[in-house]
Amino acid sequence: MRTLVAAGGTAVGIDAGRIVETSGHFDVTLDVPDGVLLPGLINAHDHLHRNHYGRLGAPPYGNAYEWGKDIHSRHADVIARGKELARRDMLLCGAWKNLRAGVTTVVHHDTWEPDFGDDFPLRVAPVRWAHSLGLSTQLPSPEQGKTFVIHLAEGIDETSASEIARLAKRDLMTKDLVAVHVVGADAEGVAMLRSSGAAIVWCPSSNDFLFGRTAPAELLAPGIDVLVGSDSLLTAEGSLLSELRIARSRRLVSDDRLRDAVGVTAARRLGIAPPSLDVGTRADVIVLRRSLLDASEEDVAGVVSAGVIRVLDPALVPSLGAASQRGRVETVNGVERWVSDQRGRRP
Repeated sequence: MRTLVAAGGTAVGIDAGRIVETSGHFDVTLDVPDGVLLPGLINAHDHLHRNHYGRLGAPPYGNAYEWGKDIHSRHADVIARGKELARRDMLLCGAWKNLRAGVTTVVHHDTWEPDFGDDFPLRVAPVRWAHSLGLSTQLPSPEQGKTFVIHLAEGIDETSASEIARLAKRDLMTKDLVAVHVVGADAEGVAMLRSSGAAIVWCPSSNDFLFGRTAPAELLAPGIDVLVGSDSLLTAEGSLLSELRIARSRRLVSDDRLRDAVGVTAARRLGIAPPSLDVGTRADVIVLRRSLLDASEEDVAGVVSAGVIRVLDPALVPSLGAASQRGRVETVNGVERWVSDQRGRRP
């Protein structure tokens, strides 16, 4: 299905999963005059299979290990019921949370799943990863040019702060490191991370919930690559758009760096092609009715992932014609959207 997406005076053509010229015949035209056309967003941290729970725990905690032990004791029944859901349905809960917020690429910080194949509705970026120093029995050997993602210093106690030096002793404190959270970095840890060339994934609402604070301002200051992640709804407030608004309210990272944190900076650090609306590139396209850093799910008019229309404002559904039957209208957190049930094809 050839699709033309127009917004705010600009337009892109989409065919076979790629951006194409805007000339010629199109089967579907989506026109949002008051919209802004952007490449799909990149979420640098989520656990896709944990978004059907909601927040668990009784914070604040000293570190994430304490939180994990506590919820398995305090909320054992809730966790047991959550595990009864089919694995694919768990993963899709996370996928649709991201898609409804304009995310078309996500880092799933866990084991690669067979479901991340051609029929999964958004792209999962393949990265080398370990959970954390406290929960991973094996760490990968240093390998230049290969991104390595790990939860690091996720807490506010000495155990958390010490993890930075411990990781450095494993020769993994390099420019290939993408360190998630890093709430507990002390002055020495901040200096080590910044001098190493590592990148940081900032998840402020998750950090606030667990520890009452987030990554130190000195760590996030210019001179280090910052990515933004939503984390899962076990600890986070909401989607990536919510996280961007919270991050912006802290005034620790400039607007330009925040936009890049879910765009070109994230792509470069994760080893994937930069988001683009250029002809020939992967058709990951979103339309927002407000600027990116002000937007919420209510402002997401449309989401195209790998050329497939996945999310659409119900007011635009008549534009789909017969293709509208390949999806359904759902309401989540008061926001009504048409969502696709068709299978995508990875270009």
